[in-house]
Amino acid sequence: MITRRLNKTQSSFVLFVPFLALLVLFTYFYWDNDIPYFQRDPFIKVKEYKPLINNELAKYNLEKYTPVLLALMQQESHGNGGDPMQSSESIGLPPNSIKDPNKSIQIGVNHFRKVLSYGQEKQVDFATIIQSYNMGIGYISYVSEHGGKHSEQLAKEFSLLQVQKHPKIYTCKKRLFKSRYPYCYGDYSYSEKVSKNINSLTNSGINS
Repeated sequence: MITRRLNKTQSSFVLFVPFLALLVLFTYFYWDNDIPYFQRDPFIKVKEYKPLINNELAKYNLEKYTPVLLALMQQESHGNGGDPMQSSESIGLPPNSIKDPNKSIQIGVNHFRKVLSYGQEKQVDFATIIQSYNMGIGYISYVSEHGGKHSEQLAKEFSLLQVQKHPKIYTCKKRLFKSRYPYCYGDYSYSEKVSKNINSLTNSGINS
């Protein structure tokens, strides 16, 4: 009888420990900094980089695009890590090779400057320029040859073309839910996601 009671007590304790741990974590995240977790600004980390981004854009007289670069960073990393702009691949390096946020911003801004300039030269819409930050400058040429206006369908077509050229490099698993397959090059919905980020940042008064 005593053994059974001990076993029940031990089992209850084993079940109670994970519950207590979850309760502690929830309390920490919910009340940390006296701001309820679900009321926090999702852009709080990227906004910390606003001065650096603005200063880097100022070198090219492009300060007005600060909200755009913040929105790009939000989509790329949410402001986390040593390469918050995910700039490594734009200079031919493996993902997250850059470990210095300052360098990441310098390269990311320069990459944006190049796609912006080329996009304006080719007279494509701004959504194409945003998408090309993710898919590369070649996407601008592709859109220019197909009406000059970005669409998810064009992004998918361009993605498939790149996959066909390098099938061993651009691979992604076929899954039942939320799969990019077979569009394994880039994110065909990238421009739409960044546009939503821009709207949210603008509504939060990021320009002030």
